[in-house]
Amino acid sequence: MIRALSTAATGLEAQASNIEKISNDLANVNTDGYKRARNEFQDLMYETVREPGAVTGSNSQSPVGVQTGMGVKVGAAHKIFEQGPARMTNNPFDMMIEGNGFLPVQKPNGEIAYTRAGAFHIDNQGRMVNSQGAMLLPQITVPSNAMGVTIGGNGEVKATLPNAGEAILGQIQLITFINEQGLMAQGNGLYKATSASGGPLQGIPGEDGLGTLQQGALEGSNVNVANSMVEMIQTQRAYEMNTKVMGVADQMLGATANISH
Repeated sequence: MIRALSTAATGLEAQASNIEKISNDLANVNTDGYKRARNEFQDLMYETVREPGAVTGSNSQSPVGVQTGMGVKVGAAHKIFEQGPARMTNNPFDMMIEGNGFLPVQKPNGEIAYTRAGAFHIDNQGRMVNSQGAMLLPQITVPSNAMGVTIGGNGEVKATLPNAGEAILGQIQLITFINEQGLMAQGNGLYKATSASGGPLQGIPGEDGLGTLQQGALEGSNVNVANSMVEMIQTQRAYEMNTKVMGVADQMLGATANISH
């Protein structure tokens, strides 16, 4: 009966982890470029009292065995990189990736990170940076006298200059990974490559399966509020059932203790 208490405790811990995941998803329902998370549950080890197929006392073979489970755990937690909805901003430096790929940026500390959040601005040197100061790679500098900037679907950045016509400022690259679920989230919409994700694979938007860019738009969060609310109710019910199991196990232990006295 003590095992029922510890088994139910693993259920409480697993469901608590799931509600934390759901709460983070719902908190970021309006965060541009945010990707919802998923928890994968796995059952714990089993105590085998009798193996299936074991020989019984009558020299016959048992068709089934006897095993006692020890609970549940969160075996994996990762991001779901489904396309989020488009949100039009009409900001010339905002861009949304339609399809696969990440934008590479260099953080102020020099580290390279990858993002789906395409809200960029111009710093005091004319470089395209995000709100945390991470610079778009390869570096693109907009002249101070530029009268208009256009970003093509293939990532080509052009500007209209006075008395000089249209000039090409640079080429935006997109990055993909063999296993994007192996990326490590760093906050601020940034991801870090790991040994699980594999190395970054660079290419031009619209080529080799990469997505294209849409200027003046941002990719919204891919959190589905209705699905998250249903999952939250299911998690709450599962948590309550585990607390009831602990209560029943405690009552049965009390009854056993009363009998012994």
